[in-house]
Amino acid sequence: MFKKVVLIISGGIAAYKSLELIRLIKKTEAEVKCVATEAALEFVTPATIEHLSGEPLRISLHDRDEEIKMGHIELARWPDAIVVAPATANIISSMANGLANDLAQTLLLATTKPIYLAPAMNVRMWENPIFQGNLSLLKESGAAVIGPEEGEMACGEYGLGRMSEPSKILDNLKKKKLKALINKKILVTSGPTHEHIDEIRYITNKSSGKQGIEIARSLSEVSSDVTLVTGPVNIDLPDCCRVIRVETAMEMHEAVLNSGDYDIAIFVAAVGDWRVKNISTGKIKKTEATKPPDLELIENPDILKSVCSKRHRPELIIGFAAETDNVIKNAKKKLKKKGCDWVIANKVSKDTHNMGGDNNEVFLIKEEKIIHYKKSSKREVAKIIREEIIKKFGD
Repeated sequence: MFKKVVLIISGGIAAYKSLELIRLIKKTEAEVKCVATEAALEFVTPATIEHLSGEPLRISLHDRDEEIKMGHIELARWPDAIVVAPATANIISSMANGLANDLAQTLLLATTKPIYLAPAMNVRMWENPIFQGNLSLLKESGAAVIGPEEGEMACGEYGLGRMSEPSKILDNLKKKKLKALINKKILVTSGPTHEHIDEIRYITNKSSGKQGIEIARSLSEVSSDVTLVTGPVNIDLPDCCRVIRVETAMEMHEAVLNSGDYDIAIFVAAVGDWRVKNISTGKIKKTEATKPPDLELIENPDILKSVCSKRHRPELIIGFAAETDNVIKNAKKKLKKKGCDWVIANKVSKDTHNMGGDNNEVFLIKEEKIIHYKKSSKREVAKIIREEIIKKFGD
């Protein structure tokens, strides 16, 4: 679901439905800023709109306080999407002809964000060939049209022209946005690696694989083509995506580089940084006459950096940074050193119970900003990451 929505309410009797739409959008924890035409205020009141949205209502293009800082341009750039509900024949035709006579029209002309129209009008107006030509122009330019529905109208006539119910509009907003990742080829790595000392002993870490598996599952839910490369884990693996099982860092490196090309790559796995140079055959015996074995370690290949440096790299590469201290500072260093697009950092010191646990608290670090997400279930963290990816590919 979009996180920031501008709702434009134009002047039709269906404007009363826009109040329920505001409530439903807010229920998804999205922000809603409302713009109303002068005609809309014949049907709904500013006080009601402001109470439901929790934001000041914008009406006039000539609001001195707002326009001294170019408020209509700022408002055009702020949202993830603009919804016009109801979208009357007048505002649709004005859009199609590039008019900017009021704030609502100017906003629609100035924005580059997705526009969703929920038409509402008399059936004869809907069927008018001039209006349908205007609507076709908007569809060709990328505007999405939700409805209208067939039924009895306020004027007493029956036919197409009723505004879709707010719940249907909300469902369409969710579905349209989620289509951004349909069939995207996505790689997710997950879990620990086992770096062998001898045939039965190994060096590893506390990663459970839960976060990576939840991310793979969440992306599969929006019809992405997901490949999960996982180290040894003791939890059920998802059946919604292709799964490649590996044990060591070397095996994971080979699987990642040889499993195909991807649009998006997300490196969640806690890969061992070092491996034993000479793995003993059989079990190393402990005897009174021998001292503990000297383990010579060598560096494992850097899987994240290898993918980042590929000539045909994925469009989006996300690394994970598990840190015990200086979380932000170290994650920023990783972002720069590896060459990835985003880093998701979390603190994994013993007191947090993040590594191996059921919850996580993460920082999404991009080159230009840092977003902190409070501690929640790894399922919820996966959804948050999915939404951030959708924002990037849904613009």
